[in-house]
Amino acid sequence: MKILILDQFGEFGGAQMCLLMSLEALLARGWEVAVGLPGNTGMFRRVCEMGLQTFSISLGPYRQGRKSAADLGRFLTQTPRLAAKIRSLARGFGADLLYLNGPRLLPAAALARVGIPVLFHAHSCVAGGAVHRLAGEALRRLPATVVACCRSVASCWKRFVEPHRVSIVFNGVAGPPAMRRRKGDHTTIGCIGRISPEKGQMEFVAAAAAIHRALPHCRFAIYGAPLFSDDAARYAERVHAAARGLPIEFPGWSADVYQALAQIDLLLVPSATGEATTRVIPEAFAAGVPVVAFASGGIPEVIEPGCTGFLVRSAEEMAACAIDLLCAGRDQLCSISQAARNAWETRFTPQCFQLRLLEAVKSAARSFG
Repeated sequence: MKILILDQFGEFGGAQMCLLMSLEALLARGWEVAVGLPGNTGMFRRVCEMGLQTFSISLGPYRQGRKSAADLGRFLTQTPRLAAKIRSLARGFGADLLYLNGPRLLPAAALARVGIPVLFHAHSCVAGGAVHRLAGEALRRLPATVVACCRSVASCWKRFVEPHRVSIVFNGVAGPPAMRRRKGDHTTIGCIGRISPEKGQMEFVAAAAAIHRALPHCRFAIYGAPLFSDDAARYAERVHAAARGLPIEFPGWSADVYQALAQIDLLLVPSATGEATTRVIPEAFAAGVPVVAFASGGIPEVIEPGCTGFLVRSAEEMAACAIDLLCAGRDQLCSISQAARNAWETRFTPQCFQLRLLEAVKSAARSFG
């Protein structure tokens, strides 16, 4: 089978890390793959290094979050050109399946009328609005098979696609060979991810302040950096200002998430409502780091409360839960760590992800017509 894959982004994010894992599985299966994505980017270079046919496509740029009228105008202008590009690539490559790694590609794919099965891999919740409606109607028109990273993400598209065309494939992450038992003279509580409102660093600071009042020996670390927009940079300034006077460090972006996780005893994940499942939770599971997270988006689908982690609704609840957990003693922390590691081994490894993704790709190829 020949598969043409298109990605709307060229910089590394969770969806792109999943795509690299998907490419490994598709190639190991013996299928021929070509990839189109924005050129002169880190992801473009990585795919080229894999020896795959790689094509440059143009889409954007758009502001993060809610789109402006200018964004919508740019989108409507670019879509016909992208449709022509998709049609040309599909025919030139002789594709048997079109794999779309992002919702912005859907209208152009529908307009291209390539006449082959389409698989749409949905990685994030999409807010309502004109672009969402355009993408959804394109999804209905294709019609496409949908692979969603969780049920919460799938629900964003349920009114546009028949239920039998949707499958849930949780993201997989490569973990360390074994859990690392951290030893130190103080407890470190961390938050890991790009610094942006949807990741909730301001809520982390609020929780840290409450924890510090109850447990002064605790230290805190916010790993990450503002990415993609000036709005994120301004938000990062607000986070730094709010953290003044508290024992909070900002180590910056860590290329090795497990190096960061090895420095903390407890991970807080105060993500906003639109979160999918966030990769850092299964990464913490793999590292054996207990997690306290907001019960937002798809996060309740990956955490078993009281067993592999804890779910809360606010910064106040997060702080109270963290205090209770840390005061309960090392035995409970170890129990949570082991249960989380077991959950990673059975649900969230690369092998689990790749096996289920291959089944979804084969199902999509059979579903056309």
